[in-house]
Amino acid sequence: MADQRAKSMLLDIRNLRIEATVFPPGEAPKNIVLVHDVSLTLEKGKVLGLIGESGAGKSTIGLASMGYGRGGVRITGGEVILNGRDILKGGKEGFRKLRGREVCYVAQSAAAAFNPAHRLMDQVVEATLLHGTATRAAAEKRAIALFKKLSLPNPESIGERFPHQVSGGQLQRVMTAMALCSEPDLIVFDEPTTALDVTTQIDVLAAIKDAIRDTHVAALYITHDLAVVAQVSDEIMVLRHGRLVEWGGTRQIIKEPRQEYTNALVSVHEIEHQEQKPGTTPFLSVKNITAAYGRSHIKVLKNVSVDIYPGQTLAVVGESGSGKSTLARAITGLLPPEEGTVTFDGRPLANRLADRPKEDLRQLQMIYQMADVAMNPRQTVGTIIGRPLEFYFGLRGRQRDARVAELLDKIEMGKGFIDRYPAELSGGQKQRVCIARSLAAKPKLIICDEVTSALDPLVANGILKLLLELQKEENVAYLFITHDLATVKSIADSIAVMYRGEVVRYGAKSQVLAPPFDAYTDLLLSSVPEMEIGWLEKAIKGRRMASAGN
Repeated sequence: MADQRAKSMLLDIRNLRIEATVFPPGEAPKNIVLVHDVSLTLEKGKVLGLIGESGAGKSTIGLASMGYGRGGVRITGGEVILNGRDILKGGKEGFRKLRGREVCYVAQSAAAAFNPAHRLMDQVVEATLLHGTATRAAAEKRAIALFKKLSLPNPESIGERFPHQVSGGQLQRVMTAMALCSEPDLIVFDEPTTALDVTTQIDVLAAIKDAIRDTHVAALYITHDLAVVAQVSDEIMVLRHGRLVEWGGTRQIIKEPRQEYTNALVSVHEIEHQEQKPGTTPFLSVKNITAAYGRSHIKVLKNVSVDIYPGQTLAVVGESGSGKSTLARAITGLLPPEEGTVTFDGRPLANRLADRPKEDLRQLQMIYQMADVAMNPRQTVGTIIGRPLEFYFGLRGRQRDARVAELLDKIEMGKGFIDRYPAELSGGQKQRVCIARSLAAKPKLIICDEVTSALDPLVANGILKLLLELQKEENVAYLFITHDLATVKSIADSIAVMYRGEVVRYGAKSQVLAPPFDAYTDLLLSSVPEMEIGWLEKAIKGRRMASAGN
């Protein structure tokens, strides 16, 4: 039995230690440990899911299986044994022969990974041709077969397109075909569906699972979403702060987690929020808004109407391109609507941001998806939060600093962070600072544009709880834009479902999430991954029955 397992063993990582050098502002460079003596094994044809929050070491370990470390990252200890040999001893020439032949990598953002100047087919077959494992004709034939296997449209001709001529979900599948084309033994999938909408994610996930099964390739599947990894993995390894927390079969990890941290990941979205009934007068009322970008005659918003009540949350959901963020831009005046009105606290808002008085700007604030690019990296936390205090209330000196300290306490960080820079904060801390900055203006409405979508589940859960607590304390209203229906269930009082610039379903949360559903809302709800083994197969079967008219 042991001999048979040894023959089937593909990857054996032993006591892996990875370090990096960091350069804190105003301090001497110092070495930190990213991965602390982690060991794992992977058999041929099996899938191991690596899961954990940002900084857990998931991608670092995945890349180490290729003998690679991102900028400044060094493998300082351990062995990475692939096909019976330690690849860390092969040198640069060994790595060149290994990557793209024995091991391939599928990145989170296919759009950033493809060269926009080259056709898809040229990029899909490139590694196969470089390693000389097939002729051009054979490689293209193999690629077309993979396009069919991955359910890509027009498999015979899609390779002639450029990256910008296919959708995000299609490009992610083309990238999977590129990884499979050279017939590797191991593929590292690094969050391949995280940036996709739930309706697209389910197609890509199913395609990846089918391809793994049919080609018998082994895979490391990196993600922070347990519900996703439960659909494709044979085993799951839970990581935190570069250390192994728990490792076991998928069913055991999902159903019977042994460690407290694993249990927290499994139950992460269980937030209790009692739906509030709408009041008599909405605080913000959007009526029949129509909008288009530039000189285009193609409408991106079509006759949209929604209301938001004091101290309540309206969640706006839908896939990419449905008009969610465009609605926020129309409300804030960044995209003046062509038709319709926006009424705020009983008075009409000027269509253009530049025409609005300072008081309107103060009462309507916005928190952005990417906290990294929403803050000046050269300003301290105190300066960032203090700016609206100076601009709207004229606070300076000790008064301003005292209020900044109050706001830091309110977001559960404390005044110890007042002199830190954004680079010294975690993703969740950065988003909390952005929340504090919006609260500094004492607004009546905050637009939250995908504020948790870039965060890990546990961190996102903390942000949602914070927003709900602040809503109770400040009676602030939220317009919450998201494509995550689990988040919607946790925080919303009412829901607007958008599709292609129109509101297709709207009302109280209990009404919108109760059947009967329109076709799009039904698709949206049925595409949300569940923490259940076999859910993916059931969801795909349900879609096929629906498309067949059953």
